[in-house]
Amino acid sequence: MSSTAVVYAEVTPFDTGMLRVSDLHRIHYEQSGAPSGIPVVYLHGGPGAGLEPSMRRCHDPDAYRLVMFDQRGAGRSTPSGEVAENTIWDLVEDTERLRLHLGIDRWIVSGGSWGTTLALAYALRYPTSCRALVLRGVFLGSAEELEWFHRGLKNFYPDVWAQTTADMSPEDRAHFPDALDAAILDPDPAISGPAAVRKSKYEWLSCSVDPDHEAIDAELTAEHCVPYQRIGIHYGRHRFFLEPGQLLAGVHSIRHIPCHIINGRLDVVCPPIAAYRLKEAWPEAELRIVPLAGHFSTDAGIHAALVAVMDQMKKTQRAP
Repeated sequence: MSSTAVVYAEVTPFDTGMLRVSDLHRIHYEQSGAPSGIPVVYLHGGPGAGLEPSMRRCHDPDAYRLVMFDQRGAGRSTPSGEVAENTIWDLVEDTERLRLHLGIDRWIVSGGSWGTTLALAYALRYPTSCRALVLRGVFLGSAEELEWFHRGLKNFYPDVWAQTTADMSPEDRAHFPDALDAAILDPDPAISGPAAVRKSKYEWLSCSVDPDHEAIDAELTAEHCVPYQRIGIHYGRHRFFLEPGQLLAGVHSIRHIPCHIINGRLDVVCPPIAAYRLKEAWPEAELRIVPLAGHFSTDAGIHAALVAVMDQMKKTQRAP
């Protein structure tokens, strides 16, 4: 597939709001594109990273009604960084609450990275709410994937690893990221802030075949990174609130839903093996492994593949 694609013009959301989903949590959401268009919900990564404004440019604003929201504790949702009442199944219920709140009958469910995990869990619980799935950078929430994320990235980004761990003891390096996680969870912002930024930068520089260092530095502030990382640590320590193999084991019940899987061949954060295993369990799904592309949706090849899938579906899906 060509690495060039339509880049739809940046649009301003036509609606934003806060939805109370529990006595503790309120989630921030936005809608952009066409109010009467084909409804799509995009589920962001992390866990805890927050919605991705760049995804607006992957959807024809004249055809799609794009809904995005900050998951519990992430982005502009409140309370920021809160891990109480914050599990994948809470997020599944929030997604369904938002659909009902917005008066949407059925929608295309799209997700990136951790968002693919959430999208699959949502489809398993609410299959009749899903028109189709679009999954970019598949993560199935397994112990094997988490171990790779913690130990494997340094094999491809040894220079970034060296910078990240430069002042760590040999013991702390051997047990990465435990010492860094302990610092992130420290109540002193002078300790947690720099640690969260350091870990986030390590992850984000590993996400692209050609990372934009200036953009990453600008986005990864302590204000953003501390809640993001604390939520991620919470989910990782609880194995994402999934039983081993739970998502793949349930796929048989949703194989009637159209599914498009996109993964970068050079995605070292979510290597293509998870996407391939999902395709094996879901033969009807369409799998695109994109050459010379990494993890980020903004990598040229990934963006091109996302636009191609969404442009393909606007020919077959109908607005309400």
